[in-house]
Amino acid sequence: MKVALSVIQVLMALGVICTVLLQSGKSAGLSGSIAGGAEQIFGAKKKSLDSLLSKMSTIFASLFLIFSLLLSILE
Repeated sequence: MKVALSVIQVLMALGVICTVLLQSGKSAGLSGSIAGGAEQIFGAKKKSLDSLLSKMSTIFASLFLIFSLLLSILE
């Protein structure tokens, strides 16, 4: 039982890592303001992907927390 929960926890951790790394960063500085203006004019197509990745990372993080708690209770 503990082995199965540990495997699931590792998969959830990899899911969190992948979804966070795939999200686009928040640009800062002069280059960010230029890119932000271009996105406002031409429209940002990455918004739907970023929102999907954000929701997925929230789900993976929540599941990771639940499985961590379950493993600590079983110890």
